[in-house]
Amino acid sequence: MKYKRIMIFGPPGAGKTTFAYKLHKKIGLPLHHLDKYFFTSCWIQRDKEDFLAIQKGLVDHEHWIIDGNSVSSLEMRWERADLVLYFNPGKLLCLSRLPLRYFQDRRHLDDRAENCPERISLDLITYLWGFDKRVRAKIVLLSNKYPDATFIEISDAHTAKDMLEAL
Repeated sequence: MKYKRIMIFGPPGAGKTTFAYKLHKKIGLPLHHLDKYFFTSCWIQRDKEDFLAIQKGLVDHEHWIIDGNSVSSLEMRWERADLVLYFNPGKLLCLSRLPLRYFQDRRHLDDRAENCPERISLDLITYLWGFDKRVRAKIVLLSNKYPDATFIEISDAHTAKDMLEAL
C-alpha cells in the first residue's frame, strides 16, 4: 500500500468523516476521529495538553487515518502523514449538510465522545464559515515544509469518489 498515514481535515459538513469511514473499510487502516478525543462527555472540551498528548500517541503509530479539523495540531499530523486530504467543498454546501446529520443514522461512524449528540450551534456555524481563511496560510506553509506528504484538496463529490477508488 502506498499510503500508511492519511490525514483528513476540513470544515464541519465537508464530508470528511464519511469519506474517512469508507476509506477505512476499503483499505483497513486504523481510523481515528479527533472529535472523539477533543471532547469529553456532553461536548465539554478536553484539556488542550491532554488532547495534544492523545494525538501524539496516534500519529506515532505507523498506520492510521486521522479525521479531524483541529487547526492547532495540523502540523503534528502533517509532519507524519504520507497523504493529506483537505476537504473544502464550499461554505454553503457544508452549511446545508449540517441539518442532514439529524436524519442520518451515523452510529456506525463512532466519531463522537460519549453523550455528544448531533447539534448545530452558532459557534459551529462561525467555525465552519471562517475555516478556510484560518487554514489557508498554514496549508501553504506546511505543504512547503513537508513536501514528501502528498497534498490534495477535494472540493467536490466527484473528486472524493475518484480519490476513494484510487486508494
